[in-house]
Amino acid sequence: MSNEFTDITSKSEAERLGRLYPIIIEKHNPKWKQYYEEEKAFLQEIFGDAVLRISHIGSTAVIGLMAKPTVDILLEIKESTDITAITEIMVDKGYVVNTPPKDIIVYLKGYGATGFEGQVFHIHVRNIGDHGELYFRDYLITHPETSKEYEKLKLTLKEKYAHDRDGYTDAKGKFIDRITNLARIEFKDKYNL
Repeated sequence: MSNEFTDITSKSEAERLGRLYPIIIEKHNPKWKQYYEEEKAFLQEIFGDAVLRISHIGSTAVIGLMAKPTVDILLEIKESTDITAITEIMVDKGYVVNTPPKDIIVYLKGYGATGFEGQVFHIHVRNIGDHGELYFRDYLITHPETSKEYEKLKLTLKEKYAHDRDGYTDAKGKFIDRITNLARIEFKDKYNL
């Protein structure tokens, strides 16, 4: 399998990957926090003093919320970080690389040649200060009714976008943006360093 998911330019390739890695929504698994902590320790070792903050984001970080069984981690780094050297290490450790527009780079683990293999991780690497997901996560934690609303939305979208990961993510966008804006008002500058 390629070490890159960045050149998915054909519709047929995107469809093939959608069938290989469908949207799965599961009940909250308490082990997700443990998986995050283990991965955090590994990332701290690899990135060293380039790390400014490591955070568990996404639905697996919200206790009680149904989620894709993917542990998402936001890794905020110094701008001077040698991402090329670190990427070589990450690829040697079995990660694949993705470069979506919002992140500097994303490291993926748990995607095998024939489907999911083991625990899936998405490591979103960004410069410090790009952290809307932290606000969104905290709002869901402190507003259980909004968390349940989000869960219902995800379950509905799973049916429509079962094999279209980008479509699924895009369809959640308005909800996430609305809640993130509310969270930024409620929590003000909570995550500014």
